[in-house]
Amino acid sequence: MLARIGVVVGGILAVVAVLLGIWFLGMRTKAPAVLDFQRRVNKRVFNPRQLRSAGTPGAYAAVIRHVGRRSGAPYETPIVPLPTDDGFVIVLPYGTRPDWVRNVVAAGSATLVHEGETIEVVAPEVITVDGAPYDFPASERRNLRLFGNTQCLRVRRAPVAAGS
Repeated sequence: MLARIGVVVGGILAVVAVLLGIWFLGMRTKAPAVLDFQRRVNKRVFNPRQLRSAGTPGAYAAVIRHVGRRSGAPYETPIVPLPTDDGFVIVLPYGTRPDWVRNVVAAGSATLVHEGETIEVVAPEVITVDGAPYDFPASERRNLRLFGNTQCLRVRRAPVAAGS
């Protein structure tokens, strides 16, 4: 009886290990099916939970507010912006395919809520991680290499109008 339970548990663990391996390789090689699956999971499961605290002081994530390029509808997406001298860099683990990236690039601007501050950002451009004006810590560089992340979205703070 214990031997059968061991075989079943071992089989389940083997299947889980294979699925995790497929997921990891898919994320690393940017396989569209794996990226799309992970984006759907994030959109339905993780993003709504993340949005509860995103943008508040001390939160892991910020919120980028953008407008649908076709629908014109307002959206909010949790992201992890890295501050630069003139704006922010946002690593794009799913490449440029996510709607929020395409919306921000199409509009040329967005609103970022970061550490409790609301910041208008402009001039979005997709750049390489190597060309980013941000000094990634060693642990972050390892993660970028591990998952094959090579692209960032750079946004700049909008100029503040005189008299504001």
